[in-house]
Amino acid sequence: MKLIDTDETILIVTGSDVPAEMNDRPLAYRLKGEIDRLGAGKSFRGALVVSDRWYADNRIFHLCPTVVVGGPGVNAVAAALVGELPMLVQRDERVFVQGSWNGEMKRASLWGMDRVATAQAVEAFVREGFCADFLARTWKN
Repeated sequence: MKLIDTDETILIVTGSDVPAEMNDRPLAYRLKGEIDRLGAGKSFRGALVVSDRWYADNRIFHLCPTVVVGGPGVNAVAAALVGELPMLVQRDERVFVQGSWNGEMKRASLWGMDRVATAQAVEAFVREGFCADFLARTWKN
């Protein structure tokens, strides 16, 4: 039985250490709720929250569209992407939204200098239309 679709299912990756679990995982589940809502119950059009360690151990899922929550200091995937993804939002050198979803690989990284700034990055991703655009380019029909 198929549980996810590497073209449709969005992975939300958080760090796996205690601070990331406490601060970033709740934000990831809030974002998951928004993505699931926009998926409107269509098969595989939703999100799955996973840790950076799980992501590293399951390379097949690197094919999935991916949103990273938490900064490079607490999330290994964010650390790998920080130099690769274009900066879309940078506020007061505290709030950062990076992303690229025009090509085959669709990636976004949402982070801040602390837990409040990371929450603001997630909010900006949703409220400023980046999430909707990410999903529109992922879910083509």
